[in-house]
Amino acid sequence: MEETRDSLLGEPKNQQTEPVVGVRMKRQLTLTNGVAVTVSVIIGSGIFLSPKGVLQGTGSVGLSLVVWALSGVLTTLGALCYVELGTTIPKSGGAYTYLYEIFGPWVGFMRMWQRLFITGPAATAVLAMTFANYALYPFFAPCPVPYLAVRLLAAACLGLMTFLNCYSVRMTAQMNNVLTCLKVGALGIIIVFGGIQLARGHTGNLEPTKAFEGTTSSIGDAAVSFYSALWAYDGWQTPNYVTEELINPKRNLILTTMISMPLVTIVYLLTNIAYFAAMTPAELLTSDAVAVTFANRLLGVMSWIIPTAVAVSTFASLLIGHMAFIRSYMVAGRDGIMPRILSMIQVDRLTPAPAVILPVLTHCYHWY
Repeated sequence: MEETRDSLLGEPKNQQTEPVVGVRMKRQLTLTNGVAVTVSVIIGSGIFLSPKGVLQGTGSVGLSLVVWALSGVLTTLGALCYVELGTTIPKSGGAYTYLYEIFGPWVGFMRMWQRLFITGPAATAVLAMTFANYALYPFFAPCPVPYLAVRLLAAACLGLMTFLNCYSVRMTAQMNNVLTCLKVGALGIIIVFGGIQLARGHTGNLEPTKAFEGTTSSIGDAAVSFYSALWAYDGWQTPNYVTEELINPKRNLILTTMISMPLVTIVYLLTNIAYFAAMTPAELLTSDAVAVTFANRLLGVMSWIIPTAVAVSTFASLLIGHMAFIRSYMVAGRDGIMPRILSMIQVDRLTPAPAVILPVLTHCYHWY
């Protein structure tokens, strides 16, 4: 009867709706790993650098805090839209996968190759160089860090990142859990010392009568301030790049978003309040590294903690961001958009080693 039905419908017997795969990525990322991945990629160097850009665009302390809050709301809404896409199209790869499935191979092709040769190398270079600068800062301050030392340490960072992602997905995720706790703890130090300043009466910048003094009337400046804040929130889409490796993604994708986005928004707001408790808007605008200025003013001999925290934060973002985003190369190789070798998985470690290695080589070629 089954054979007759298949022949009448013109369907081959025992047709498979999905290709049979002998080796595939293992579902081993828990809800905790998902939250840590999101928080780690979002909290990179942005919160240590962006407050200056936001304040420049808004012109006042009060409006800058409003921009930080609204940016958190906007990114949460974007993340929820991504959750719907991730549960409807349960494949890894993030934006590439959705463009490929909805608009076809040509759009997916353009997305992946521009990421491989343009946006990927640029983002990796910025994060690696930022990590190296802040990691070396305590050893050379107050002198500038030698450029060659920065390049060498950045290259070593890329090598370590590549090794960890090739060696074990689980170990990389667990290391990221630890690094995420450290970076949130560093922001907690800033928040605590800012709270101490407020308790001592340093509330002038935050008083309702002064908070909105100097507010800009330019829509263009306000847009620039939102750009700076939204850059600091970038990374909310990261869990969708590892959908196939999340345990129970239909449940954990939404929980990851609902836990991580409010957490990041609250931490960002409290951190900015702490900055304004320690320095005036004019002092913040003249600072090249707001968090470092904050540390030098309030932490004394322990001020090295903040540059080190920025380095740890940036390395964690680079490590786990690479783990997530190279999944799009793996899926594109599986779809035939990129070379098939990128879809191959190391049989013992169950890691997408070719997809990890090739983009890093491309980045280094462009970088150096």
